[in-house]
Amino acid sequence: MQRFNLSQWAITHRPLVLFAIILLGAAGVYSYLNLGRAEDPSFTIKTMVIHVGWPGVTASELQAQSVDKVEKKLQELPYLDRIESYSQPGGSFIRVTLSDKTPPGKVKDLWYQVRKKVGDIRNELPPGTTGPDFNDEYGDVYSAMYMLTADGLSLADLKTRAEDIRQRLLRVPDVNKVDIIGERPQKIFIEFTHAKLATLGLTPQQIFDSVARQNAVVSGGSVDTSADRINLRVTGAFSGVAAIAAVPVQVDGQIFRLGDIATVKRGYEDPPSFIVRQDGKPALGLGVSMQDGANIITLGKNLRGAMKAVVSELPVGVEIAQIADQPHIVNESVSEFVETFAEALVIVLIVSFLSLGWRTGIVVALSVPLVLAIVLLVMYATGLDLHRITLGALIIALGLLVDDAIIAIEMMVVKMEQGWDRARAATFAWTSTAFPMLTGTLVTAAGFLPVGFAKSSAGEYAGGIFWIVGLALYLGLKLLPDFAKHGAHKNPDAIYDIRGYNALRRLIDFCLRWRKTVVALTVLLFVGSVAGFGLVQQQFFPTSTRSELFFEMRLPEGTAIGVTDASAKTAERLLAGDP
Repeated sequence: MQRFNLSQWAITHRPLVLFAIILLGAAGVYSYLNLGRAEDPSFTIKTMVIHVGWPGVTASELQAQSVDKVEKKLQELPYLDRIESYSQPGGSFIRVTLSDKTPPGKVKDLWYQVRKKVGDIRNELPPGTTGPDFNDEYGDVYSAMYMLTADGLSLADLKTRAEDIRQRLLRVPDVNKVDIIGERPQKIFIEFTHAKLATLGLTPQQIFDSVARQNAVVSGGSVDTSADRINLRVTGAFSGVAAIAAVPVQVDGQIFRLGDIATVKRGYEDPPSFIVRQDGKPALGLGVSMQDGANIITLGKNLRGAMKAVVSELPVGVEIAQIADQPHIVNESVSEFVETFAEALVIVLIVSFLSLGWRTGIVVALSVPLVLAIVLLVMYATGLDLHRITLGALIIALGLLVDDAIIAIEMMVVKMEQGWDRARAATFAWTSTAFPMLTGTLVTAAGFLPVGFAKSSAGEYAGGIFWIVGLALYLGLKLLPDFAKHGAHKNPDAIYDIRGYNALRRLIDFCLRWRKTVVALTVLLFVGSVAGFGLVQQQFFPTSTRSELFFEMRLPEGTAIGVTDASAKTAERLLAGDP
């Protein structure tokens, strides 16, 4: 029984093959236009941070009476790698890290187990403990960041503007969330001197109790009438600085007004947790996160339209500056891939036209975009986005695709120049080159196999290299249409009597005669490459190509934020003078 020959089947079913080529090409273009785009592939961060607070206690007391209990309970967690804690007076941070081999699909359930286990021992923690608070979303990436500044506006007024802008940005398609960065909460301060309180016979606790009683929220009950139920509410809740200043404080039968014995004023959190500036001015940041699987370039266009409308409605003196534009970075990456693809295609065309003729060059040139179209279609169907990993894999596959096409077409040309007809030459090209090319394809794809099947964060991040390269190579092996020219030599072996082929034959004969030496040199080179691989710099994320400078400054533990702010201003002045 004759074995199946794909080339022979394609030649005998040309209308169907042509229809499939047109259909797959159109589907590839549609997939390219609708694929999600991002700078990096999404991956699961397997770390959670827990904050436990206990105002007024030392770091050792907090560690012994609260943090140790939480850590011991979390040791029961499956897939746990390690637990690290950092305690300081009044608060502690516990970092829970899962094993790198934790399946990404189980991470959310494990974080639920963390919350549940810590909730089970909440009653065992000392009175006065605040939290524990859990944070497993700090890995969110801001696709765009804006800085809002205003001359003559307070931070509270600036926050009001930022909230309005935030609500408008949340309505932009593909926006997941918008965070306000650098907000300083407003607070009402009650300032008094102990000397004055001692003169009046008051203690600070009496002031605290008076304020707490006045601001207590209790149910006033309800009254049922013949038609309605009327809820009773006791007034007295604080509405501002004046209401707090009017709180009565009683001592030894005398009643004092709080505003007469203390200073009540509104201000901002002091000391501040965050200080944000833009060009030396106090500012608030707006960070925009994109939904999973969305097209970041489309998001960038939508954000530019929304921000244009926002800016047109801002009062004079309020300014918005964009300091991070990830859509622009991704657009440059995609454009770079398109340019690389076009350059590779032009080079292949020139080489093919010069060496094999124009019809053969067209075959090679058509096979590459057709393979990429099918790859893009599979990426769209499986949810793979265009990002630095998949784009890199496509660029790697470009050169390999050209090799497969040229090998198959060159075999067809050789047989046709020996007098074979096109159908027989195409059939022979399949039977003689399919298995060797398949073997070479598998060997090449196997080089990326550990990355594709790695059960780790690195595999989750870079696993697309194996799947994209392997798929492109396999499709490039299968999709080689036949448009080659027809011609014949009187002597079928005359095409081999050329200088380049004779030199290649002599080289192969030499290697066969000295095969033991050649094998030994090959093994030696392999061992040397393995040893040299250990000297190659290794890093999880590739070096960023953004035109940005990130300046990180660390001061000794316990440094006041005012000192940190002064040091930051000095650094700002140094960087401001850098051209």
